[in-house]
Amino acid sequence: MVKGKLHFPVLRAKEFSVGIPVQVKWQGKKYAVDVDTTMPGEVFKMQLFSLTGVAPDRQKVLVKGGQLKDETDMEKLGLKEDQVLMMMGTVGELPKAPAQPVKFVEDMSEAEMAQALAIPAGLVNMGNTCYMSATLQCLKTVVPLRKALDSFNARRAPSSLAQDQRGKLVSSMRQLFQQLSESGEGVPPIVFLQFLRQCFPIYAEQDPRHGGYQQQDAEECWNQLVNTMDQVLAEEEGGTGSFVSKYMVGQTVASWTTAEAPDEPPTVHRESIRNLDCVIDKSVNYLAQGVKRALDQTAVKHSDTLGRDAEYTSTQQISRLPEYLPVTFKRFFWKASENVAAKIVKSVKFPLDLDASEFCTPELQDRMRPAKQFVRDREDREAHARKMAKQKQSSQAEADGGGTKPAEGGSDAKAFELDPALRADVGCNPTGLYELIGVVTHIGRSVNSGHYIAWVRKEKNVGGPEPSFGGAGGKPAADSSAPQHWWYKFDDDDVSMVTDEDILKLCGGGDWHTAYILLYRAKKLD
Repeated sequence: MVKGKLHFPVLRAKEFSVGIPVQVKWQGKKYAVDVDTTMPGEVFKMQLFSLTGVAPDRQKVLVKGGQLKDETDMEKLGLKEDQVLMMMGTVGELPKAPAQPVKFVEDMSEAEMAQALAIPAGLVNMGNTCYMSATLQCLKTVVPLRKALDSFNARRAPSSLAQDQRGKLVSSMRQLFQQLSESGEGVPPIVFLQFLRQCFPIYAEQDPRHGGYQQQDAEECWNQLVNTMDQVLAEEEGGTGSFVSKYMVGQTVASWTTAEAPDEPPTVHRESIRNLDCVIDKSVNYLAQGVKRALDQTAVKHSDTLGRDAEYTSTQQISRLPEYLPVTFKRFFWKASENVAAKIVKSVKFPLDLDASEFCTPELQDRMRPAKQFVRDREDREAHARKMAKQKQSSQAEADGGGTKPAEGGSDAKAFELDPALRADVGCNPTGLYELIGVVTHIGRSVNSGHYIAWVRKEKNVGGPEPSFGGAGGKPAADSSAPQHWWYKFDDDDVSMVTDEDILKLCGGGDWHTAYILLYRAKKLD
């Protein structure tokens, strides 16, 4: 099987699919299809597409209650074995012959194939190692991390570090990333996994019931890898701080007060953070709500003023934002009745573009305001230019099929002065504005089972062609001015491509791939 090839979703044993055999009648013929009732209607349509050649957006499948939709819950249809479903729709226009001779994949060399498909390599699953693979694929998008690894040399490091398993783990990560960049097919992470298990024996634990290695927590793996790189790379640089402290660490300020002693001076605490938490409860429907809940804290502490314990409240505010900001959904909790770390599957919507300034101190908001407005104005001009170009293209095509003129993007950007403290703070985010570049998802009901996948945004003008503007199936999007992106879906060594719309569906709400870790990157000023 050729790796890195675009494909339709395949039902896999690790997703615990259960199929119901049905018959689909189309143009006088019947097609046997196994329906996975745990998947949405979109997956069933793709199965029909592979059998009939009718694209999903051209299909009209008649089911109980009307027409099958992409988001239809197949389990609620009450399908029975050998039930006959009717499908209407026609195959689209046949493509024209290419101007250049076609070179088939089987005739390409490995290098030619990787270049043509422009799809990066995945990591081979070595036995419940999807938690590690998903974590590594997301961390690989952190540019300062790759630069730090490229310059790392254990031989030049202190002797104690060179002999330390941590140094060997970091060296093996550098080699693994190089293999992923150069390979056209799945890479088995044998050496890296060996050092990971030596540094952290928990990843060598065996499953007592099913045998083999135990499934592990991707968030725990993420934190341990980042901590290790921070320690090792800081030691190599003589303790002056690694890329982690500059590009992946923020600062918060918390002021603790108690209503039981209103005259008591507030107690101020400052601490470093490497991620934001998103608490999930009945009141949380959006990411910002969950982050605010996590920043608001209560605790019982001893009050010197009262001479007894009292309930204190605190609202944390961010005083420094890093260039790379992970956000972790607190989806797992200990369910004592079943003796398992159960999962909260509630839907919590998250944005592709995040404004984190609302979580910051008033002082930091004031310092970031000019740069933030500069980026906002630039994005408005770019959105207007895209919208005008699309309108001109449509109107001229209808009139005479002529070409289009470049769209006017509005007035030039207004000059602004970046705050001196922000300019001097290497690795900070001077605007508070972020863009989503990576997602780690989990499917399953427990942290010790299920499956992890990484979704990584393709950088524009890197690799293959960019997606066209518009919605699914080539239909115009609701907001035609919104930019679209390709994303790589790393299902271990099985790599495919999806769009922004697919990423936004990872918000949870059912037994589907659910966002667990989000990786945001600061928007650039230039």
